Amino acid sequence: MNEKNNKVDIKRNHIYRGDSISVLKGLPSESVDVVFADPPYNLQLKNELSRPDSSTVSAVNDEWDQFESFQKYDQFTMNWLSEIKRIIKKDGTIWVIGSYHNIFRIGKAIQDLGFWILNDVIWRKSNPMPNFRGTRFTNAHETLIWASSSKDSKYDFNYQAMKSLNEGLQMRSDWDLPICSGKERLKDSNGKKIHSTQKPESLLHRVLLASSNPGDIILDPFFGTGTTGAVAKKLGREYVGVERNANYIKAAKKRLNNISTLDNEVLQVTESKKSQIRIPFGSLVENGIIKPGSILKGPKNLKAKKFSATVRADGSIYSKGENGSIHQISAKLQGKDSCNGWTFWHVENKGELQVIDNLRTKFINSSKSN
Repeated sequence: MNEKNNKVDIKRNHIYRGDSISVLKGLPSESVDVVFADPPYNLQLKNELSRPDSSTVSAVNDEWDQFESFQKYDQFTMNWLSEIKRIIKKDGTIWVIGSYHNIFRIGKAIQDLGFWILNDVIWRKSNPMPNFRGTRFTNAHETLIWASSSKDSKYDFNYQAMKSLNEGLQMRSDWDLPICSGKERLKDSNGKKIHSTQKPESLLHRVLLASSNPGDIILDPFFGTGTTGAVAKKLGREYVGVERNANYIKAAKKRLNNISTLDNEVLQVTESKKSQIRIPFGSLVENGIIKPGSILKGPKNLKAKKFSATVRADGSIYSKGENGSIHQISAKLQGKDSCNGWTFWHVENKGELQVIDNLRTKFINSSKSN
């Protein structure tokens, strides 16, 4: 029992069965790192949709997507988001996905409750359902709102990992991904879709890789058939689901039982420079990695070979009557305002010049493993 909140501790890798708001009220405060929510769209569909050949379109006409009015939907939205605001950690983030029917109303509620919007992301569907009536543009995207718990949250954003995922380019806020189809789409014994709005795992892969780390707790208050849980488990995160539909839960559990977590080495992502441990040059000196009296030399290109400096016991370096840090001296020798000494200076190791930044990286990695 969590005495501070007078509520039971949250169950990890578990699906709570019940109404989302009722279940959320029973979860402890500040207990989850990331929330991914795919709430009802409130499509307001009155009749069945038909194709030109008169066949019926498998649209979202489920009971859970029916609301009497916008006011009822707004109250529902405020109720579940208010609980999320309490449950999420102070440095946590929430993702909410929706269509033009609901995302603007949800966005207002998010801001009214004190969340801080970081991005709106456009999921551009590479294979959207066509507009059969020809009365408006084909609805080819959905919008995700990504928000931190507050303006002051120190949230996680794996910038470098997103850049790596995008072949070295900054990840933009428009994502071109296919809708869920083929073998990934869960169907019953009659070949009918089990859930009408199942999201593709590629979408959740990007969301969770961007904003969470292995071991983080990921909450999905509208769990459905478990896409969030499946991707969370693969990526070494802990999932918590809330779902009221027994058929969805059954399908989700079967799906999750067939998922294996990736190896720890595979789960490591490229770190941004900002997130890396800051190590002063003096740490390499006092730990004997670079000894006092060692001679540092400039880069291997011909122009810089003439540059050299002597390492002092306090981690400063000395060259041509000037004493200072590895950055200051490398800049002065070149007549520049600034220079990154880590990548400029080299030290001889077994007859070869080695950039000192490599020695720093090895030192950081050895520190992490100890």
